[in-house]
Amino acid sequence: MRFVAIQLLGLSLLTAACSHGPGIQSPAATGSAAAGDRVDAPSRPVSTYSIVARDEATGQMGVAVQSHWFSVGPIVPWAQAGVGAVATQSLVDPAYGPLGLEMMRLGKSAPDALAGLLAADEGREVRQVAMVDARGGIAAHTGARCIREAGCIVDTDHVFSCQANLMEKDTVWEAMARAYLASEGDLAERMLAALEAAEREGGDIRGRQSAAIVIVSGESTGMPWRDRLFDLRVEDHPEPVKELRRLVGIQRAYNHMNAGDLAIEHGDFEAANREYTRAEQYAPQIIEIPFWRAVTLVGAGRMEEALPIFKRVFAAEERWVEVIPRLVEAGLLTDDAAVVERILAQR
Repeated sequence: MRFVAIQLLGLSLLTAACSHGPGIQSPAATGSAAAGDRVDAPSRPVSTYSIVARDEATGQMGVAVQSHWFSVGPIVPWAQAGVGAVATQSLVDPAYGPLGLEMMRLGKSAPDALAGLLAADEGREVRQVAMVDARGGIAAHTGARCIREAGCIVDTDHVFSCQANLMEKDTVWEAMARAYLASEGDLAERMLAALEAAEREGGDIRGRQSAAIVIVSGESTGMPWRDRLFDLRVEDHPEPVKELRRLVGIQRAYNHMNAGDLAIEHGDFEAANREYTRAEQYAPQIIEIPFWRAVTLVGAGRMEEALPIFKRVFAAEERWVEVIPRLVEAGLLTDDAAVVERILAQR
């Protein structure tokens, strides 16, 4: 494992500049601007901590973030399947997101894209930005005037970067990195572990308010709605990271539900049953999940498997009985009277 880290504003410079990876110094990253230089600070001080990462096994890329700032989701995290991911924060310039993605889409590596944007930005010393590209390039920058405690840590071997500013302690980003490396599971799980580690380490000195996670596929299908595997926001909450984990669990349930439906379409009922079971395990409180599973099974001609599921759904929430005739009217369920009668008999 190779760590590259920078700590600024009175902290120790650990090694080479975050913005360009191992061994390459950069004035923008090392804070060489004179103390009296003018900085045109933007109006949105989104001080925060975040992680940008690429899963080498799946190619998935994403950003997870928490801030004491309302609705951090539309500002900090940016990602595009087959291209890359960007976190832009501190005295934030949101343009780093779409511009960075466009440069990477056109073939620039994450380090080159970040270097180009920093070179053109007179306010770079108040920025904190991290980028990863679909080929595994990773880079981060912490400007010399980011509010302490501020810093970042980049792991080019495992392709992730943790960055934070206005933290209670200067150990937050290192704690995030350790948690990410120590955790198991998919990219979402490891990124959540990093956020939770930041909270345990003290997190934002102001407290907490909002959080978000965006994860996209490593390759684009041309259908963005399929390529965005997680796109979740907690706009305002006393425990945003905890709430984000809850939402990720629900998203997992629906991801498995969708995979089950796809398996049904392909005639793989064993896989479908496995996916539906996982969906209910992640969100047993959502009765709609088994309801649509049962409807899908009826459409696939597997009535005997569907009936006990309908019975369980109707016993939990009787309102779903009234949905059956509406589905028939809409052509989404068979109009075979005998089949419909058997389903309604499960109430």
